[in-house]
Amino acid sequence: MKDAEVNRERMVRLIASRGVRDARVLAAMSEVPREAFVRPDLIDFAHEDAPLSIGEGQTISQPTMVALMLEAARIGPKDRVLEIGAGSGYAAAVISRLAREVHAIERLRSLGEKAAESFRRLGYENIDLAIGDGTKGRPDAAPYDAIVVSAAAERMPDSLKDQLAIGGRLIIPVGDRGRQTLKRITRLTEHRFDEEILANVLFVPLIADEEPPEPGRRDDP
Repeated sequence: MKDAEVNRERMVRLIASRGVRDARVLAAMSEVPREAFVRPDLIDFAHEDAPLSIGEGQTISQPTMVALMLEAARIGPKDRVLEIGAGSGYAAAVISRLAREVHAIERLRSLGEKAAESFRRLGYENIDLAIGDGTKGRPDAAPYDAIVVSAAAERMPDSLKDQLAIGGRLIIPVGDRGRQTLKRITRLTEHRFDEEILANVLFVPLIADEEPPEPGRRDDP
C-alpha cells in the first residue's frame, strides 16, 4: 500500500511537470488509486505515464492525458458531469473527486460491470454508470456542466452538444485514427457554441450501438 502511494505521488509530480497546474485535479489524482482500475497483470505499471490495455481492445488513458482533459473541463465542486467511454472507470473516479455527481456510460458490459464494482469497493457513491451507446450521451440526467469523452468521434455528435448546460464544456477527441484533435466546445447560448483546439491526440474510436442505454446503479451522495 505504501509503495502504491509513493508511486502515485511520483506520477502526480510528473503530470505537474508536464504542464498541468489545476491543484484540484492534481489532488484528485493523488487520491484515486489507479492500480484499482488496471488489469492484475499490469499493476506494476499502474503509475507509469502511459496508456494500458484493459481488455476488449480498450485502454486506460495515459494519466497526463486524463489530467489535461479534466483541467480543460474546468470542473467545479457543484457540477454535474457526464463521462463517455468509462472503460475501467478510472477517469470517472477522478471526476467524482472533483464534481458533485458523475454520470458515466460504457458500451461494453464486461468493462462497465468491473468499473461499477471498483466504484463500490472504493466507496465512490456519487457515480452513476450505465451500459449503452455513448454517442447518444445520457439525456436522462442532462443538462451537464461538463462532458468528457474518452474516445474519438469521427464527427462532432450534436447529441452531446445539446446536453450541455449554458456555459457547459464538452471535451472530446475528434477525427479518425490518422488525425485526431482534442477540442473544447463551450455552450454560450442555446444555439451558440465556442470551439477550441487543445492538442493533437490518439484515442480509440467512439462506436455507436443500436440499443438504447441500460440504466446502471444510481447512488446519490
